[in-house]
Amino acid sequence: MKKTGAQTTAEFLRRTLTYLKPYHLLAALNLLFSMLTIGFYFAFPQITQHIIDDAIEGKNLALLQPSVLLLLGAFVLCGVSNSLRIIVNTRFGQHVIFDMRCAVYRKLQRLPVGYFDNRASGDIMTRVIEDVAAVHRVLIDGFERAVTTLLSIVVIFVILLFKNVTLTMLALLPLSLSVAGALWYTLTARSRYRIQRKAIGDMNAMLMDNLQGIRQIKTFVRQEHENRRFAAQAGELKRSTCRVMDIWALYSPAMTFAGSIGMVLVLWAGGPMVIEGKISLGELVGFIFYLTLFYEPVSRIDGLNQMLQSARAAYERVYEILDAEDEKPWSGRSENLKTPVRGEVRYEGVSFGYREGLPVLKNISLSAKPGETVALAGPTGSGKTTLVNLLAAFYRPTSGRITLDGADIAGLPPDTLRNELSIVSQEPFLFNGTVRENILYGRPEASEEEMRKAAMNANCHQFVESLPEGYSSRVGERGVKLSTGEKQRISIARALLKNAPILILDEATASVDTGTEQLIQEALQRLMKNRTCFVIAHRLKTIRNSDTILVMHHGEIIERGTHSELLGQGGMYARLCLVGEAGLDERLVQE
Repeated sequence: MKKTGAQTTAEFLRRTLTYLKPYHLLAALNLLFSMLTIGFYFAFPQITQHIIDDAIEGKNLALLQPSVLLLLGAFVLCGVSNSLRIIVNTRFGQHVIFDMRCAVYRKLQRLPVGYFDNRASGDIMTRVIEDVAAVHRVLIDGFERAVTTLLSIVVIFVILLFKNVTLTMLALLPLSLSVAGALWYTLTARSRYRIQRKAIGDMNAMLMDNLQGIRQIKTFVRQEHENRRFAAQAGELKRSTCRVMDIWALYSPAMTFAGSIGMVLVLWAGGPMVIEGKISLGELVGFIFYLTLFYEPVSRIDGLNQMLQSARAAYERVYEILDAEDEKPWSGRSENLKTPVRGEVRYEGVSFGYREGLPVLKNISLSAKPGETVALAGPTGSGKTTLVNLLAAFYRPTSGRITLDGADIAGLPPDTLRNELSIVSQEPFLFNGTVRENILYGRPEASEEEMRKAAMNANCHQFVESLPEGYSSRVGERGVKLSTGEKQRISIARALLKNAPILILDEATASVDTGTEQLIQEALQRLMKNRTCFVIAHRLKTIRNSDTILVMHHGEIIERGTHSELLGQGGMYARLCLVGEAGLDERLVQE
């Protein structure tokens, strides 16, 4: 059954209020200082009435001075309590937004890789930063305002009734318009705010994409094209925001006008009462003062409603992440790895497709004994990278199974499995930190000596030492301050230091020059020693010494054997090798 707006709002409040529970003391202090502030505000009309009726109308100068000082004291105490409220509210709010933001971030770490394949990074960032902040605003500011607003309305209403029932009833007449307007706004606001939040996410996603691809944009001289694309996306946000504010511009003044009608009615009826001596001028001024304080929280309800509707749209985007299913073992049957892990890998009739009905791998069976090297060759799009991604449990096979030392990886916790793997890819990813932090990433407890030894074996120690701050040099976002070959060697050092029994090399030398390739190959030979290795290579000369070479085409293994055996078969591998000996790049022919 589809949830109604009221159900969605109630669920939003129920779930988000749980983040306030750990900070109940701060919440109580926040409310206390808020009520003290309101209490001092409530004193202003009464003191003002006293000054007018008893001091000014009564021509009592002796009473005037202490009364004015009393009013000044109320102003000072109101300001002090309000300052304390702001301090406590800030601490309270930052604690809550910290918890919520960290909860979303921790959740992102637990989600499967496939979750990120279908979502733009910029949109996820918007949810973590801006949408969480929108939920926070209604949690902290909204909660405080809601309590103080309702309290103010009740207390002032009682005071108004006590002062003059007739004027109070007249002042309440226009509120029916406010209730109708609030109901209409609540029922129609959700879709507008959802469109606006989506536009913000889409614009941030495009911005992140462009920043990461700025070199390509400049290389292809596409700045104007990207400017137009961004302007179009920013235009969507502009239009959706204007739509939100256009409606608010009609709604908010209408609610204010309803209060103005009440004020006019009170003056219309109260003026004659003063003239006829039924009430004093001070009483009328005091009543109007209280009425102003009454209408102010009533009008604040409209703002609370706007905040709630905006936060509800943001809440749906935040909880879409929090409610996503965690990465976990695929099989209900738990498996255990025997330690130490030997590194025997088997694929048994494995098939897989990213989308239903479009298989990328078809009935793959292979085995790799501990310490063996299995090389994967074939055209781009033949399924090589997908095959090794299944071993890392980034995706779940649609049929068949993969075992490690006889244990079905479908029954293993993903982290347990990945602790036994190291991956060196064609485009190594370095974090925006120091060289040391990047090498230690897979084994942060390693000593300085172990870290430097791994760097030496990866042929990167020498160039790292030549950097301005050595191992403390920052590499920039995604390692932008280093060359491709330097980044590759640091990633090899990282894998060496982790010392996992299974190694995946995904075209690790495909994007470097011949000289750098030699350094990387030497480092890779050290890395591959005594490990079960899966090697994806476009340069066939790099896999000739592999124990087994698998040639893939359209998601199937069409040839398998050693280098010499495959040459003897005279198939695709042999043809590619002949092309390479003729001086052409095998990668071009494979395409």
